[in-house]
Amino acid sequence: MEQTTQTTGINGVGTEDLVLSVNNIEVIYDHVILVLKGVSLNVERGGIVALLGANGAGKTTTLKAISNLLHAERGEVTKGSITFEGQRVDQLSPNELVRRGCIQVLEGRHCFGHLTIEENLLTGAFTRRDSNAAIWRDVEAIYEYFPRLKQRRNAMAGYTSGGEQQMCAIGRAMMSRPTMILLDEPSMGLAPQIVEEIFEIVRKLNESERVSFLLAEQNTNMALKYATYGYILETGRVVMDGPATMLRENEDVKEFYLGVSEGSRKSFREVKSYKRRKRWLS
Repeated sequence: MEQTTQTTGINGVGTEDLVLSVNNIEVIYDHVILVLKGVSLNVERGGIVALLGANGAGKTTTLKAISNLLHAERGEVTKGSITFEGQRVDQLSPNELVRRGCIQVLEGRHCFGHLTIEENLLTGAFTRRDSNAAIWRDVEAIYEYFPRLKQRRNAMAGYTSGGEQQMCAIGRAMMSRPTMILLDEPSMGLAPQIVEEIFEIVRKLNESERVSFLLAEQNTNMALKYATYGYILETGRVVMDGPATMLRENEDVKEFYLGVSEGSRKSFREVKSYKRRKRWLS
């Protein structure tokens, strides 16, 4: 078993309390394009961690590096390590990682449009080896968390709303009985009321089912409302991290991610003052 290295993260959390540890990873596309430059982050068991940053900062690439989906896009992790449940997983196939309890909900939801909502949920149990009765019990449990899906269970997923498709994608991930879900841009293209509803369900799943979440999200205000800890990415590097409450009060985060500024609004170059810590290997 690989020993996990504690990086800057949740203070006082030992490696045995981490479900995920990403240590100084570097990601290159097409053998030449350097996208991630020494990214390190931790997810505490049973926690909700927000991965924040502007479009193109590297959030989706980080999630795909963890879930081993980079090869489909000619990308690869060339340095560093990824540890899940105390074991190195960066060389596993995506389906092996799902069997171990880590699954990604892709940006844009990606439901099977020609299948019903219920059939989509059942595809999430494909890797399971338990009985049909247990699987159907879990389907009913998903309907308890997502009442709207129960109402639409026989509707073709491609004809449902964006919010319903996002709920379906999360419910489908839950059907694999995961330890951790990587959730990529859950608020994209959705009305604020629906976004709030989805984040509330994420909170309930976290509290009731003890599922850990790593959220890649541009909606910083919503993500920090529900997360316990956050990392801010910029051009492929982690430039700031800390408890969600601390990030919400940080003046730079308020200015550039929450849209709140005190006094007259200054230029980005004048205001920005991140303490850029070198977190990657030289």
